[in-house]
Amino acid sequence: MSNEDIERYYQHAYDLVLSAGHIFREGSIGKKNVVTKTAFYDQVTEYDSRIEDMLFKGLAAKFPDHKFIGEETAAAEDKIPELTDAPTWIIDPIDGTTNFIKKIPHCCISVGLAVNKELVVGIIYNPIANELFTARKGHGAYLNGERIHVSGVDQIKRAIIAYEISLIHAATCRDKNVKRIYKLGSNATGTRSFGTAALSLCYVAMGRVDCYHVEDLKPWDMAAGVVIVREAGGVAYHTYGGEFNVMKPDIIAGSTDSLCQDMVRLIREADEIKYQFV
Repeated sequence: MSNEDIERYYQHAYDLVLSAGHIFREGSIGKKNVVTKTAFYDQVTEYDSRIEDMLFKGLAAKFPDHKFIGEETAAAEDKIPELTDAPTWIIDPIDGTTNFIKKIPHCCISVGLAVNKELVVGIIYNPIANELFTARKGHGAYLNGERIHVSGVDQIKRAIIAYEISLIHAATCRDKNVKRIYKLGSNATGTRSFGTAALSLCYVAMGRVDCYHVEDLKPWDMAAGVVIVREAGGVAYHTYGGEFNVMKPDIIAGSTDSLCQDMVRLIREADEIKYQFV
């Protein structure tokens, strides 16, 4: 796959995401039909489907041989497609849907591209805040066209961490999240929870926060943001420090290797705590 091909894919997706932003803004201020999916905390609106449909159709019309992994399509089919070597768009039409419903301005459209199973393009757009994060492998990361970089913080005691504390609503992962937020939060300068994985990764990329940890999410939550973090000079690993896998996207993302290693150590300590939260 040539750089020219990837540039062509990126530019078309960029234009589509900007167009989808109009639908996003419409939904952010208007009345929405909210439907519960798998659990009381898993909600969706008609705007999720409208945006995903627009992006899928716009990309397929231009690149008919490309494949797609999208949140709403996967939910409808009750299956996440396999990631192959074919160019594959990994799309979350609205990341942070609960924020979107409640008019909290931390929500976004997230579009990533993998080629030969490697993440090469990331586009994340928050139309409410007018923040457009973009990255292509080897070309750096940008916010509204201006180059961005991670903070360079290399110790947990100097770090602001992002952590999705709302995940304690799920009984299956409540215990580990309570223990991990206790360990990480008590060792960091501060802790923030934004309710959107995609934007949390962007905030690492631009230095608003220094590191981020989350588990039990899906490929579309992470694909675009990981490209942006890496191109901003940051790193992304599996929770225990191994290679990040977008199809099983348990993640530690941070500004430096040493900061991520601090997080790995504290997470291991948290997971050894014997007391159980139920």
